[in-house]
Amino acid sequence: MDSLSELHLDALAEVFNVGAGRAAASLSEIVGDEVQLSVPSVEIRKSSEINKEVIGLDTDRFGAVHQTFTGVFEAEAILLFAEDHALEIVRDMMNSQISIEDLAEFEQEAMCELGNIILNACLSAMADMLSIPMDCSLPDYSVSTIDEIVQRINAGEDDAYLLLLHIDLVIEKRRSKGHLIFVLGSTSLAKLVVEIERFLGAI
Repeated sequence: MDSLSELHLDALAEVFNVGAGRAAASLSEIVGDEVQLSVPSVEIRKSSEINKEVIGLDTDRFGAVHQTFTGVFEAEAILLFAEDHALEIVRDMMNSQISIEDLAEFEQEAMCELGNIILNACLSAMADMLSIPMDCSLPDYSVSTIDEIVQRINAGEDDAYLLLLHIDLVIEKRRSKGHLIFVLGSTSLAKLVVEIERFLGAI
């Protein structure tokens, strides 16, 4: 399977929009202000096609939160923010005037919490709407280069596919662009398509 159909992608966009709404509500409670989190686009790529331009990053270093999801299909989820944006988000989450430099010691814990909220909201929305069970690992956070993330992605199956979601995160007047990547093997992608088709058939 080389790609999902437009109908499949539209269905996934709807699923992840529900998840984004849930995540925004949870984040709003943490930062004490309105958070807008949108999922404007969904696309599928082969792992061999991945690079900084494809993901849409304009920096060489970024904060990456990783989680593994298992159930009807398996996927590795990776949430990416530019490194400087990650620290700004941490400061907003802590509702603090601490300098960016002093925030580094809180970065891992706060970004794991952020990733856990966003990733679990998106995946729980998928589990609910598709009526499938899903479990997840604890989140792991690192500051990585694009080369390191590509190496991690390509360390898995040779025929892995990437489901890419581009996110706009707005806290007050601060805007950060995030990128959510789901890495699926061809078997898992085929199982996901089956579940989406079952969902569409029930509408």
